[in-house]
Amino acid sequence: MVQTPEELQKISKDNIESAMKSFGTLSKSAQAIAVEIADYTKTSFEQGTAALEKLLGAKTLEQAIEIQQTYLKSAYEGAVAQATKLGELYTELAKETYKPFESTLGKTGFKFPS
Repeated sequence: MVQTPEELQKISKDNIESAMKSFGTLSKSAQAIAVEIADYTKTSFEQGTAALEKLLGAKTLEQAIEIQQTYLKSAYEGAVAQATKLGELYTELAKETYKPFESTLGKTGFKFPS
């Protein structure tokens, strides 16, 4: 409970500083996620194009099936790796975004789950 106007002013200032730090972290993390998605999209498109070119150059049905299987396996593994990486980035984003508020909320007795 706030006892004096000075305490209220300090709490307000602390909350504004925490929000600004949180927004800065959010911005940096969002940029990192966007870059990661753009890089993956570019790589995925290039790999798909290369596989299509190989597929069009296949001489036999067996060769075409092998090219397609190799591409699908590679694409699947890449998608799983990318999903894992993005999951880690989003987890880190959440942790870093709320970190500035931990000290403020800690004064109230609230604890973020670990």
